[in-house]
Amino acid sequence: MPVRFTSATRGKRRRAVVAVASAALAATVLTGCAIGALIGGTAQAYRESSTRTVPADFTGLDGKSFAVVISADRMIQADFPTIVPELTARISQRIADNVQVSGWIPPQDLMTYLFNNPDWVARPYGVLATDLGVDRLIVVDLYEFRLNAPGNRYLWDGLAAATLSVVAGNEDGGEARLFEREVRVKFPDESGRSPLDYNASVVSSALMARFIDRSTWPFYEHEEPYYPDY
Repeated sequence: MPVRFTSATRGKRRRAVVAVASAALAATVLTGCAIGALIGGTAQAYRESSTRTVPADFTGLDGKSFAVVISADRMIQADFPTIVPELTARISQRIADNVQVSGWIPPQDLMTYLFNNPDWVARPYGVLATDLGVDRLIVVDLYEFRLNAPGNRYLWDGLAAATLSVVAGNEDGGEARLFEREVRVKFPDESGRSPLDYNASVVSSALMARFIDRSTWPFYEHEEPYYPDY
C-alpha cells in the first residue's frame, strides 16, 4: 500500500526541498565567488610579477643628433667625484642604444670639450647646443644626490633629484625648451636600513641605476613593472 502523506507531512517535505535547493544555490554562488576571487588573485599575482609596455613621452630625438650635459652642484661633485662623467656616459649610451638618432657626441669627447671651455656654464643652453653642433641638448640639472638623510649618517636614505630638459638651439643664439620633467628617485624603499643591511657602494649603485632609468625612459618605448618601486 502506498504511503499516504498528511498535509503536515507534505509541508515538512516542501520545506526540506526548499532548504536543499537554497543550500545548493548558496553553494553555487559561493563557488562562483571563489572562482572569481581565484581569477582576480591570479591576475593580481601576474601583474605583480610582470611588466607593461610604456610608450615614449618625447619622440623629438628621433632622427636628430644630441649631446648630454650634466650640471651638478659643487658639493655633489665633491662628495661623488665621478658622478658627472658616469652619468654623462651611461645616459648618452642608453639613449644612443634605444633611439634612432642621427648622431651623438661621445661622452669622452664632450667631457674634454667642457673641460677645455669652462665658460660653458655661463652660456645659454641654446648657444651651447649650437657650439657643439647638435640638434638637441639633453640637460640634466642634478640638484640633489645623497645617500643619507641630512644629519643622519647611520641610516640610508638615498635620494637623487634633477630637472631633465631637452633644448634646441638656433643660429641666433636663442633656444627652445622642447621637453622638461622632474626626476626623483629613492633607495632603499624601506626606512631604517643601515650599513648592516647594505654598504655605501650598493646604495649608490642602486640609486644611480634608478636615476638613469627615469632620466632616459621618457625618450623610448620600454618595459616597466606594473607596480614599480621607483
